[in-house]
Amino acid sequence: MHKIQIIPSAIKDLDRLDKKFFAQIKGKITLLSSNPRPVNALKLTSEEGYRIRSGDYRILYCIDDKNKTVYVHRVKHRKDAYR
Repeated sequence: MHKIQIIPSAIKDLDRLDKKFFAQIKGKITLLSSNPRPVNALKLTSEEGYRIRSGDYRILYCIDDKNKTVYVHRVKHRKDAYR
Protein backbone atom coordinates (compact mmCIF):
# COMPACT_ATOMS: atom_id res chain seq x y z
CA MET A 1 0.00 0.00 0.00
CA HIS A 2 1.47 3.34 -1.07
CA LYS A 3 0.85 6.69 0.57
CA ILE A 4 -0.46 9.53 -1.64
CA GLN A 5 1.16 12.98 -1.45
CA ILE A 6 -0.43 15.77 -3.48
CA ILE A 7 2.04 18.55 -4.31
CA PRO A 8 0.71 22.16 -3.94
CA SER A 9 0.66 22.70 -7.73
CA ALA A 10 -1.69 19.71 -8.07
CA ILE A 11 -3.87 21.04 -5.25
CA LYS A 12 -4.29 24.28 -7.22
CA ASP A 13 -5.19 22.26 -10.32
CA LEU A 14 -7.78 20.26 -8.35
CA ASP A 15 -9.30 23.43 -6.87
CA ARG A 16 -10.02 24.73 -10.39
CA LEU A 17 -11.99 21.65 -11.48
CA ASP A 18 -15.76 21.29 -11.72
CA LYS A 19 -17.29 19.05 -9.05
CA LYS A 20 -18.06 16.16 -11.42
CA PHE A 21 -14.49 16.06 -12.75
CA PHE A 22 -13.07 16.43 -9.24
CA ALA A 23 -14.94 13.35 -7.99
CA GLN A 24 -13.83 11.30 -10.99
CA ILE A 25 -10.16 12.33 -10.63
CA LYS A 26 -10.20 11.87 -6.85
CA GLY A 27 -11.26 8.27 -7.40
CA LYS A 28 -8.40 7.65 -9.83
CA ILE A 29 -5.86 9.19 -7.45
CA THR A 30 -7.17 7.05 -4.58
CA LEU A 31 -6.71 3.88 -6.65
CA LEU A 32 -3.01 4.75 -7.07
CA SER A 33 -2.39 3.89 -3.41
CA SER A 34 -3.16 0.21 -4.01
CA ASN A 35 -1.65 0.00 -7.52
CA PRO A 36 0.70 2.88 -8.49
CA ARG A 37 1.38 1.37 -11.91
CA PRO A 38 -2.03 0.40 -13.33
CA VAL A 39 -2.30 -1.14 -16.79
CA ASN A 40 -3.30 2.18 -18.39
CA ALA A 41 -0.39 4.16 -16.86
CA LEU A 42 2.23 5.42 -19.29
CA LYS A 43 5.80 6.30 -18.41
CA LEU A 44 6.62 9.89 -19.37
CA THR A 45 9.44 10.37 -21.87
CA SER A 46 10.23 14.06 -21.39
CA GLU A 47 10.45 13.86 -17.58
CA GLU A 48 10.48 11.31 -14.80
CA GLY A 49 7.15 9.88 -13.77
CA TYR A 50 3.91 8.44 -15.07
CA ARG A 51 0.54 9.61 -16.29
CA ILE A 52 -2.95 8.21 -16.21
CA ARG A 53 -6.03 9.40 -18.03
CA SER A 54 -9.26 10.45 -16.45
CA GLY A 55 -11.55 11.56 -19.27
CA ASP A 56 -10.00 14.64 -20.87
CA TYR A 57 -7.70 15.16 -17.87
CA ARG A 58 -4.25 13.76 -17.20
CA ILE A 59 -2.87 12.96 -13.74
CA LEU A 60 0.92 13.27 -13.71
CA TYR A 61 2.74 11.62 -10.83
CA CYS A 62 6.02 10.10 -9.62
CA ILE A 63 6.54 6.99 -7.53
CA ASP A 64 9.03 6.61 -4.69
CA ASP A 65 9.16 2.84 -4.15
CA LYS A 66 11.70 3.09 -1.35
CA ASN A 67 9.34 5.18 0.82
CA LYS A 68 6.18 3.67 -0.73
CA THR A 69 4.85 7.10 -1.71
CA VAL A 70 3.10 8.38 -4.84
CA TYR A 71 3.61 12.12 -5.50
CA VAL A 72 0.86 13.68 -7.64
CA HIS A 73 2.37 16.82 -9.15
CA ARG A 74 -0.11 17.92 -11.85
CA VAL A 75 -3.74 17.43 -12.85
CA LYS A 76 -4.30 19.13 -16.19
CA HIS A 77 -6.59 19.08 -19.19
CA ARG A 78 -5.03 17.07 -21.98
CA LYS A 79 -4.36 20.14 -24.14
CA ASP A 80 -2.27 21.72 -21.34
CA ALA A 81 -0.78 18.66 -19.63
CA TYR A 82 2.57 18.46 -21.40
CA ARG A 83 3.47 22.12 -21.80
